[in-house]
Amino acid sequence: MTNLDDTPTAKLDEFVLARLAEDEERVRAGELPLIDEAERRGRLRIMYADDGDGLLLAGGPVEAMEDRHPVPFAEKAEFLRREIRDAHDDASVKLIASVYEAHPGWREEWRP
Repeated sequence: MTNLDDTPTAKLDEFVLARLAEDEERVRAGELPLIDEAERRGRLRIMYADDGDGLLLAGGPVEAMEDRHPVPFAEKAEFLRREIRDAHDDASVKLIASVYEAHPGWREEWRP
């Protein structure tokens, strides 16, 4: 019988969820979370949907419309957790994981 926690998908999910928890600790310590740093560098963008119903994740630099508002980190973290747990789109989770590629637990197979 296969232990589902040992599947590549489960390992990737576990890695990203743990890094999000570390980012939450950074926020509590008054530091910039790595997700926000990645957005500043143009690696990804988390933004409100045009219809105002939820958030969207996009890879690479995305030109923000003038009326777009920054998404607070707590909303980003909850959105990303929900995406990982409920949908697990492999490309999206790998994009999120790539933010943390300097972490010693990072695996090359997770590169988007």
